[in-house]
Amino acid sequence: MPFIENQWYGAVWAKDLGTEPKGLRILDKPILLFRTESGVAVMDDLCPHRFVPLHLGKVIDGNRVRCAYHGLEFDGTGTCVHNPHTSGRIPPAAKVKSYRAIERHGMVWVWLGEREADPALIPDLSPLESDGRPPASGPHYVQTGAQFSLVMKANYALIGDNLLDLSHACVLHDTLLGNLEMADAEIGIEDTNSGFIVRRLAVDTKLPALFHLMSKGALEQGDTWTDMELIGTTCFANHIGVNDAGKGRSGGTGLLGINILTPIDEETTLYHVDGVLVDPPHRSPEDHARIGQQMGELANFAFTAQDKVTLEAQQAAISDPALATSRPAMFDIDIGSARYARHLKSLLDADKTTELMPG
Repeated sequence: MPFIENQWYGAVWAKDLGTEPKGLRILDKPILLFRTESGVAVMDDLCPHRFVPLHLGKVIDGNRVRCAYHGLEFDGTGTCVHNPHTSGRIPPAAKVKSYRAIERHGMVWVWLGEREADPALIPDLSPLESDGRPPASGPHYVQTGAQFSLVMKANYALIGDNLLDLSHACVLHDTLLGNLEMADAEIGIEDTNSGFIVRRLAVDTKLPALFHLMSKGALEQGDTWTDMELIGTTCFANHIGVNDAGKGRSGGTGLLGINILTPIDEETTLYHVDGVLVDPPHRSPEDHARIGQQMGELANFAFTAQDKVTLEAQQAAISDPALATSRPAMFDIDIGSARYARHLKSLLDADKTTELMPG
């Protein structure tokens, strides 16, 4: 799947970008990030002198990076501002291409496309910044402490397909996020301004571990829902919840899981995960911390020991040239996947024009 260049991509959780330069690969480009006094600087990770990666150097005085090879220094715009040798002359070619970066909702977002970057297109992930106190109105969000990132050896579109395929939870994540009792629950799709939501409601079913953990009164049986929302291209908001049997979504408790996919190259993806409890029944901060930690551990296991293993094997299989002309058999449960394929095509077409989408 080709890359969509004119989009915001999640580069690194803000807490994981310290005072030293950080090298990443995004859209198959080596990228350097470092903190300055005015924000986060992003540029190509390559010194124009002898093409040594700049992330091997260090940040000087909080506003420029020094190459580890010859000590040339570059400011946040990629301009060479200091040559420590002989006359100190700086040739015009001593310039590194820079990009736009914004730190928002605990994530450092980067824009690598040629068009002007619009900060309004960054997904609204403000629940991740909740202080945990109950609001006067609206949902009550509580941090889970489950923020992490992992690398998957799979194309970003393959992972997006997995996220929008709600039916796989019944089998791959059996007893953890789903079970076969949920297999006959109907799946529907709803359009949004920036994408769509795939919804699934299972009524009066035995609760898998994650739903049991976040339910009121540690229910064994109840109604569960999973609503996976695609925001643009790279961000997926997973609204999951549980309630007493027969009560549906109204008045239940849940989890908002945020999944951000950043292509490293055509067959590798940087996968960022975070989440907050939604209207939790547990009253004390200690209860919130305990439940959040347990839910985070369950989710981490699902991502690393189940999804990651399966998707990497799937990527290896479809990379076989013998499957180049093969197409998957599609079932009724694949409505989210089919819609995602059409959505990506429209975004790729728009990337070649002046139209932009949130992402």
